[in-house]
Amino acid sequence: MLLKETESIMPQQSDKEGKRSVPHKRLFEPGTFASSFTGQTGIVLSQEQLRRARTVYPEGRRPGHYFAPGCCQNPDYVLQVPILFEDGKIDIMRAMHIRQGKAVDSEKQARLECLLEKLLE
Repeated sequence: MLLKETESIMPQQSDKEGKRSVPHKRLFEPGTFASSFTGQTGIVLSQEQLRRARTVYPEGRRPGHYFAPGCCQNPDYVLQVPILFEDGKIDIMRAMHIRQGKAVDSEKQARLECLLEKLLE
C-alpha cells in the first residue's frame, strides 16, 4: 500500500492550539544511563528533575559540557543532554561527548538512584 503525500508513517503530535507538529526525536531519554568520554557514569535527567537538580547539586564543568551562559535552559536531548553524574554534579553535555550506558554496575546504579531520590525530598 502506497502512502499519499498527506499521510505519514510516523504518528504526529498536536500542540495546545491543535496544530500538527513533527514528532520529537531524542537520542537520549530521561532515566537512561550515559557515560562521558572520560568514563564517568551518569543518568539523563528530565526537564523537571533538571530544574530541581540545579537547586540541589553543583555544576561539574566536565570536558564536553555547554559553557555559554543561558544556552541550555531547555535542553533538546539531541544535542544538549542534562546528566546527573555519580559524583553528585550535573552538567548539560554535548551529545557527541557522551554515549549511552549499556551495562552499568549495580554499585554505580544504586548511587545514582540515591542521588535521584534526594531530588524528590
